[in-house]
Amino acid sequence: MRIFRSIDIAGSGLTANRLWMDVISGNLANVNTTRTPAGGPYVRRVPVFHERLMDAVGEQDNRVKKGWFGMYASSGVRVTDIGTDATPPRLAYQPDHPDANAEGYVAYPNVNVVREMADMMVASRAYEANLAVVDTGKALWNSGLEIMRG
Repeated sequence: MRIFRSIDIAGSGLTANRLWMDVISGNLANVNTTRTPAGGPYVRRVPVFHERLMDAVGEQDNRVKKGWFGMYASSGVRVTDIGTDATPPRLAYQPDHPDANAEGYVAYPNVNVVREMADMMVASRAYEANLAVVDTGKALWNSGLEIMRG
C-alpha cells in the first residue's frame, strides 16, 4: 500500500538525518582536538547520502515500480559512507602549545562551529519533516480503519 511506502521513505530519512546529527555532534566534540591516534588534528566528517531505489525483480515489478519516464521509483535515502572534509586545518600561532610545529603554529581541526550549527538546524528540520510524514501516515491509516468499522 502506498501509505506504508511513504512511511518507509520517511523512515529512511529519519535514520539518515539522525546519523547526520550524530556526525555533527562528533565534529563539535572534536573542535579543539589537535592530536589524534592517526596523527595530526581531527578531520571534519561528513555523511554521504544516496537515493535508495526500488529493486527491479521482474517485468511485472518493473511496470509497477517504475515512475515517470520509465525510471525506477525512489524508496528513500541512505547513507553510503562517512567521508572527510578536504578543507585544510586551521593554523594558529601558539609557540608554547605541545603540538606546535617548528614555526610555532598549531594545526586545529577544519571544523567551523557556525557551519556545524547551521547543518544541525537543517538536519533537525529535515528530521521533523520526516516525522510529520510518519505521523500523517499513521493518522490516515487510523482514519481508514475507523471508516471501515463504520
